[in-house]
Amino acid sequence: MSGPAANLAIDGDRLWGTIMETARIGATPKGGICRLTLTDLDRQVRDWFRAACTAAGCTVTVDAMGNIFARRAGRDNSLKPIAIGSHLDTQPTGGKYDGIVGVLAGLEVLRTLNDHGVETNAPIEVIDWTNEEGSRFAPAMLSSGVFAGVFDTAYAYARQDRDGQGFGEALDRIGYKGDRPCGGHALGAHIELHIEQGPILEAEGKTIGVVTGVQGMRWYEVTLTGAESHAGSTPMPLRRDALLGAAHMIAAVNQVALAHAPDAVATVGLIESRPNSRNVVPGSVFFTIDLRHPDDGVLARMEAETDRALRAIAGAAGLGIAMERVWDSPAVRFDADCVAAVQRAADAAGHASRRIVSGAGHDSAYIARVAPTTMIFVPCEKGLSHNEAEHAEKSDVVAGADVLLRAVLDIDQRFAERAVRAG
Repeated sequence: MSGPAANLAIDGDRLWGTIMETARIGATPKGGICRLTLTDLDRQVRDWFRAACTAAGCTVTVDAMGNIFARRAGRDNSLKPIAIGSHLDTQPTGGKYDGIVGVLAGLEVLRTLNDHGVETNAPIEVIDWTNEEGSRFAPAMLSSGVFAGVFDTAYAYARQDRDGQGFGEALDRIGYKGDRPCGGHALGAHIELHIEQGPILEAEGKTIGVVTGVQGMRWYEVTLTGAESHAGSTPMPLRRDALLGAAHMIAAVNQVALAHAPDAVATVGLIESRPNSRNVVPGSVFFTIDLRHPDDGVLARMEAETDRALRAIAGAAGLGIAMERVWDSPAVRFDADCVAAVQRAADAAGHASRRIVSGAGHDSAYIARVAPTTMIFVPCEKGLSHNEAEHAEKSDVVAGADVLLRAVLDIDQRFAERAVRAG
């Protein structure tokens, strides 16, 4: 990055203020946020974001999946936009930073360019991707997945929450079912700033994670069927206890991850026992499984081992089992030029950095299929995320936003150089 833009810096106090301002929308008593996708609270933060982007001089559009695009014009609007994207929805017990930092830092980049009268060569867009978390409508990253052609819109609209409400219905209810098709929107590049959601940067004293890719992930839904019976009068050997079977299965899932240490992780994060009565042997259990590994081949072996183990447990316990894979996100390698731009930005700003692979899923994993993509990580305290106690230091968030600004301008300059050579 050279010229008058070389010494630009974002307004850290303003960025922090917007993070704290939007954190009041869905604020929880423990200091976090509960802002599930396509709820009234999600609508409120979307309305806030649209108004803020309009005030910053952007043209704001919404596509059929509710993705919001805030576009700042460039010198050459025939160039594909450089996108800064993340999400504003949260987990039920989410924190103030997961996803939110990426969207609001993007807004701060636009405001900073406005403050200094900088005209980029290409348009710059800030994107709020719908339903990144997947906590209400599975799978996660649903709308970026439609954008990238992984899912179709009909599939997405038909996804239901645990109360039976459809995604399309909920999107329409809050007024964010846009009239533009999802995916018919070319991007020149995509960068996402995010808290690490892990302990590596903090442990190593690094401020910036230069993200080279995302590990592979697979999600499953499992339903066990036994027999409800009286807890006092059904002898132990004659029981078909679905919850007991699930307990053995959860331990087996854990063993699969341990067998593929150190990179494998496996989680059962949701479980429902029915009829959920203290004096009834559980007759049905629903639970979820989340398997992850950076190597797709190892992940496939983990899936096969999990399937064998669960079916063996069900057979021995006399339980019926239905296991469905509901999400498969292969491992991703990010664009080398975009990764290099982030590295140059971190080096130029004097921040300690390291290359890192994301253990969590992000919209960038899907967008990488259709546009050059990378991510920037900043530390979070003790690696804690998806938790109301999630915390990131202001200085780290500001540093990440500065690196984001520098990387965007670096990429923009290279866009212009390529356009000159092509012309």
